[in-house]
Amino acid sequence: MGTYMAKKGEIQRKWHLIDAKGKTLGRLASRVAILLRGKHKSTFTPHVDAGDFVVVVNADKVALTGKKWKEKLYIHHSGYPGGLKSISA
Repeated sequence: MGTYMAKKGEIQRKWHLIDAKGKTLGRLASRVAILLRGKHKSTFTPHVDAGDFVVVVNADKVALTGKKWKEKLYIHHSGYPGGLKSISA
């Protein structure tokens, strides 16, 4: 008995429509990541793209817990001196 390895032609993809209204950001993100990677399927194979298609609606109405709307910063750097940019949630 060998290990099952999914092949590219055997994969069946589904579409998932997720409403983000009132859902916690981190929990929603981890659920979407599982669906995109295909880890929820019994035929999951790490080196094959077996994920499903995901559409998230009402993403602007997602819930952030605590004081994250005011205090959470998304930071990126351009690679040049003085290129540090930050945007609040």
